[in-house]
Amino acid sequence: MPTTTERDPFDRLTPGTQALVLTPSLQSPLATLPTGAFENLLVVSSTRPPRKVEQFVRDRGGDPNKVGVVPVSGSPVDYDGPLWTTSVVHPNDLTGIHDRFDRAMVHVKPGDGWVVFDNVNVLLMYAERAAVGQLVDSMAATTRERAARGVFALVRDAVTDSTYDRFGDTMDVELDRRDG
Repeated sequence: MPTTTERDPFDRLTPGTQALVLTPSLQSPLATLPTGAFENLLVVSSTRPPRKVEQFVRDRGGDPNKVGVVPVSGSPVDYDGPLWTTSVVHPNDLTGIHDRFDRAMVHVKPGDGWVVFDNVNVLLMYAERAAVGQLVDSMAATTRERAARGVFALVRDAVTDSTYDRFGDTMDVELDRRDG
C-alpha cells in the first residue's frame, strides 16, 4: 500500500479511494480534510459527540446541514442541531454500528461524498481485532462501492504491528498525518 506524508494528501483522493490515516492520539482527521469534503460528509465518530463535530465543521467553514454523524459512545448523546445524526450506538455493538452506517450511507452522494471513521482504536478497546477488522472491511467496501472517499483513522503508536498490518490490508493508500 502506498504511503504519503505530503502536506495535503487528501486533495489527491479520488472517488472510491479508501485511506488508512495514521494520526496522533488527540488529532481528528476532520482537522485536515479538504474543504470540499464538508459538502457531503458522513462521520462515524467514536471520539467526539455531534456538537464537537459540528464545531469542527464550522471551524473549517463547512455547512453542518451537509454533514451526518453516527455517534459511537458508551454514554448517552443529546444533540439537537443541524447535523443529521443516527441514534447513539455503544462501541461494543459492532452490528449496531454497521446498521446505522448502512442506513446513513443513503445520504452519501456517489462520486462526491466522504466517509470518515475518526478513530478505529476506540473499537479495539471493546471488541476483538478480527471483528473490528471485519467491520472496517465492510465499511470500506460499501464506501468504495458508493464511489465515496473513505478515511479510516488509526492511532498507529497505540497498536501492535500485526493490528496495523491488518487494517492496512484492505485500504488503497496510507496517509501518515502524525507529523503534520
